[in-house]
Amino acid sequence: MTRLLVSCGEPSGDLYAAELVRHLRQVRADLDVFGLGGDRLRDQGAALRADVRELAVVGLLEVISHLRRLRRVFRDLLDEVDRRPPAAAVLVDYAEFNLRLAAALRRRGIPVVYYVSPQVWAWRRGRLRDIRRTVSRMLVIFPFEEPLYREAGVPVRFVGHPLVDLVAPAPDRAAFLRQQGLDPGRPVLAVLPGSRPKEIAHNLPPIVAALRRLQGERPRVQFLLAVAPSIEPGSLAPRFEEVPVRMVGGATHAVLGACDAAVVASGTATVEAALLGAPMVVVYRLSPLTYHLGRRLVRVPHYAMANLIAGRRLVPELIQSDFTPERVAAEALPLLEDAAVRGRMKEGLAEVRERLGGPGASARAADEVRQVLDGFHE
Repeated sequence: MTRLLVSCGEPSGDLYAAELVRHLRQVRADLDVFGLGGDRLRDQGAALRADVRELAVVGLLEVISHLRRLRRVFRDLLDEVDRRPPAAAVLVDYAEFNLRLAAALRRRGIPVVYYVSPQVWAWRRGRLRDIRRTVSRMLVIFPFEEPLYREAGVPVRFVGHPLVDLVAPAPDRAAFLRQQGLDPGRPVLAVLPGSRPKEIAHNLPPIVAALRRLQGERPRVQFLLAVAPSIEPGSLAPRFEEVPVRMVGGATHAVLGACDAAVVASGTATVEAALLGAPMVVVYRLSPLTYHLGRRLVRVPHYAMANLIAGRRLVPELIQSDFTPERVAAEALPLLEDAAVRGRMKEGLAEVRERLGGPGASARAADEVRQVLDGFHE
């Protein structure tokens, strides 16, 4: 039996980790997986010590408020490691927790594969020194990350983005929209406000106000909200009492594939939208103090991942004070009404898709982990 620790603290990490484990089991049927994750990793047979629903937080202040819980999870996980040491560990994103875990595992002589890079290219590049000391292999999903790690002396491989294999629209757009009670002949604006309660709490008020504004100016526009698996739809309904929004759970890709344009909270959903060619307006808001503290540390020309990958401002970004109902409506309207504007953005998003690598990212990542496991047994 080969024991493997997997640690992820967010819904997107749970998805990537589950796909990696699924592919790894095809070549290592004796895997005994344990760690941190969610329903998808659990479905792959992992014994979880904590669930992503308890772990997923966003923002510096929000993390601080959860420190006691995170410390308890951290100690419990290491107690399990000490009781029955794994052959290796796969740490997926979730940088503040997993980088500390990587150091603790390295002290115990456990090889660490880090999958989905911490955003050292955006802030705190000094972490590269710690990563070089603690990580046996870094697997990155964005092409611009590979040279950064190689120059820092970290063993690295660009495996491509796992969502390339996983993202697909509904086979019949018209049928999907009719199933949701919408008219395929009228414009559709998709809304993706986030996957964590805290970020939704910050993002929803200006989004709702923007939809109310669009409803008054363009009554033909229909609104379709993709509810993240980690969110209870009933918790969102009261926010939309005055706006006719159709809410759909478990169908994010179908929603993005069926829309004419989308308002998307910055994060993994923007990559999904790019892969599906959905013209979008990227939005995000943090608590004022968290944003004030964080903006001093962040050093990137763009916030939206599509813009970072493209190397230019391809999609509008409305962050913090720029994220107002008026700006959201003003950016969304041309995408809903002007086919030429939509077409130009779709062409740019097609370039982004090409740069994210071909199919097979999860299988390539699993092969890298297999090599580390094989080395452990040599």
